[in-house]
Amino acid sequence: MRNAVKLTAAVLAAGALTLGLTACGSDKDDASDTSGPLIVAASPVPHAEILTYVKDNLAKDAGLDLQVKEFTDYVLPNTATEDGSVGANYFQNQPYLDDFNKKNGTHIVPVVTVHLEPLGLYSSKIKKADELKSGATVAVPNDTVNEARALKLLDANGIITLKDGAGNDATPKDIAKNPKNLKFKELEAAQTPRSLDDVDAAVINGNYAIESDLKPSEDALVLESADDNPYGNFLAVKEGNEDDPRVKKLAKLLTSPEVKKFIEDKYAGSVIASF
Repeated sequence: MRNAVKLTAAVLAAGALTLGLTACGSDKDDASDTSGPLIVAASPVPHAEILTYVKDNLAKDAGLDLQVKEFTDYVLPNTATEDGSVGANYFQNQPYLDDFNKKNGTHIVPVVTVHLEPLGLYSSKIKKADELKSGATVAVPNDTVNEARALKLLDANGIITLKDGAGNDATPKDIAKNPKNLKFKELEAAQTPRSLDDVDAAVINGNYAIESDLKPSEDALVLESADDNPYGNFLAVKEGNEDDPRVKKLAKLLTSPEVKKFIEDKYAGSVIASF
């Protein structure tokens, strides 16, 4: 359905960051040539879907040659942007990017925020969060920022209580009160939807929930609020490329009334435009 190249999370099993840096090396010249197409790395849903809408409906009239590459993990889009294999990426939020740059020595910067995917708690075994039994197992993403975000969601809904000052690197060790004695299973974010049959509940990122035919606005037991939410997803580039005319064109298109309507119509509250 989409003219995109899928790179599966299996690549991550190799473990080395250098693999990510060379995974798309054949496109390096295309990405660095501002007169050529703008190649954007994106998660399949909703990011690549939004970009594909732009490509099919808006890019030509704006004089933008846009190409979309799909990645199913949260590492390779940044490493490919850092090494120039792609010209930009669209999949992440500011706390995640800050943590990634710090840990990996990369130089990725945001350009424009487009949407929010509310994080939610889901279950195939219970209908309400207060039905979680003592000793229940809850799956959470295992990357630093999304694990903290998941715990904050549970804290905000009275399921656990985090210690004062727990921030964007919070882990289960930062739980002050756990009245149901919940056990936490840390998984790669992409794996959390697949864990629903094996755990009592799972905290799932919005994009992976939608990919798994879950409707956050309807199926989540509890869902993040969009008010003052710092986890909006943005278009990002390697530092120094913010003024690339192709990037500026895409930033304008991604925050256009047409894209806002597309997000509202297609995702019905499961993805929320941030502009």
